[in-house]
Amino acid sequence: MKKLFMLMLVLTAAVLHAQDLKKDFPQSFAIKVTNPGVLGRGQVLVLVSPAQLKQAAPKFNFKAFVVIDGAKEISSQYNHAGADAGIAFVLDTLAPSASRTFTIRFHPTATIAHDYPKRTQAELSHKVDGAWQGREYMGGKFQPVTSLRVPPEHKDHSWFIRYEGPGWESDKVGYRFYLDQRNATDVFGKKTKNMVLQQVGLDGFESYHHLQPWGMDVMKVGKAVGLGSPAILANGQAVRIEKTDSVSCRISENGVVYSAIQTHYAGWQVEGKKYDVNADLSIHAGTRLSHLRLTFSQKPEQFCTGIVKDKAAPLVTKKGDDSHWGYMATFGKQSLNDDNLGLAVFFRPKDEAGFTADPYSHLVQLKPANTLVEYYFLAAWSGEPGGIQTEQQFYAYLNGVAAQLAEPIKVTIGM
Repeated sequence: MKKLFMLMLVLTAAVLHAQDLKKDFPQSFAIKVTNPGVLGRGQVLVLVSPAQLKQAAPKFNFKAFVVIDGAKEISSQYNHAGADAGIAFVLDTLAPSASRTFTIRFHPTATIAHDYPKRTQAELSHKVDGAWQGREYMGGKFQPVTSLRVPPEHKDHSWFIRYEGPGWESDKVGYRFYLDQRNATDVFGKKTKNMVLQQVGLDGFESYHHLQPWGMDVMKVGKAVGLGSPAILANGQAVRIEKTDSVSCRISENGVVYSAIQTHYAGWQVEGKKYDVNADLSIHAGTRLSHLRLTFSQKPEQFCTGIVKDKAAPLVTKKGDDSHWGYMATFGKQSLNDDNLGLAVFFRPKDEAGFTADPYSHLVQLKPANTLVEYYFLAAWSGEPGGIQTEQQFYAYLNGVAAQLAEPIKVTIGM
C-alpha cells in the first residue's frame, strides 16, 4: 500500500510539472534524432542549429526554453557562437538504427533560468594585484576570467596563469593546454564525476603532479606534441605553435552539457610562412572526446598532430574506411601515476597524409580541407570511475568511437 501511495505521489508530481512547463513555456515544436548506425550509442551530443530553430519557430527565444523527453525535462543549453551554435543537449542512450522524438518548449518573450547539474566546464584564471619582474609574475592572487590576451612577458613557468593555461573537462576527464610558447595539450585524470578544474593549481604547479582526491595530471608532455596539439612538420620535427605575434584566448561556452574555448594565434611563424589560426576546442557531457577545429588564414603545409612517445605504450594506427574514422593510439603504463593510460587521435580517412614520428612524438600528417583542419582526441585513464583497465577494452572502445564518428546522428525538425 505504501509503495502504491508513493507511486501515485510521483505520478502526480510529474503531471503537475508537465502542466507547469506548458504554462511557463506555452509554444513548442518537435525534433527527431536518428542513429543511422548499427551500433547503439551513449552520451550522444544533439545540436539544433539556429537555422533549424528559425525554420521550426521564428519566434524561438533562447532565454526561455526547455527540452522534453516524453514527460521529462532534460538538461540543455544554448550555444551562442561557433559551428556548434544553437540548442545543445546530451542523450544517455540511442539504440541502433533508431529514432527518438523530443519536444522543445519555449516562451517567446520571457527570461527563465535553469539549475541543471554541471557536467562540463571550461575555465581560465590568471593572477592580479602582483607585478611582472622580467618573465615572472610575482605576488598577487588568481582571478577567474573569460578572456585573456597573453602578455608578451608570459612564458612557461611564469607563475601567471593557474595551471599554465585554460582547462576544459567533462564528467569523465579534464584537459589543459599551455598558453605559452609550448602550446601543447595535457591531461588531467579524474577520480570523480564532479567538476574539479576550479580547484586545480591554487597552491602552485607541483601538487597536481601527485595524486589528489580529485585526480592528477597524468601525462608528461615535455618537448612532444602532448595529445592532439597542432604542429607543422619541419625538417623531420613537429613544430608546435611557438613563435607568434600575439595570442588571445576566451572561454566561449561554459555550460552544463557543453563547454568550449576559442584561441586566436596571430602571426604563427613557421617554415618561412606566417599563419593566423583560430582554434576552437570543445567537449560535451559524458564523453572523453575533445573536438578541435583549426581555421588558418592560408592553407597550411605539412600539418601534423599526434601523441607523446612512451616506451611503455606501443603505437597502434588505423587508416579507417567508409564506416570508421582513422586513429592513432597508445595504451600502457604511461601515466605519471604509473598506471594504465590510453591516448588517441581520430581523423577522417580522406584527411590522413601519412604516419611518421620525430624523437618525441608519434605523428599523423593531415591534409586540410582548404584552410580547415578538424580532428578529435581523447584520454582514458584507468583511475577514473569505471575506467578502462585493459588494452583489449581500450581498442574495442576506440573502434566504437571511430564507427560513431563516421556516421553522425541526424537531427530533423518535426515528428
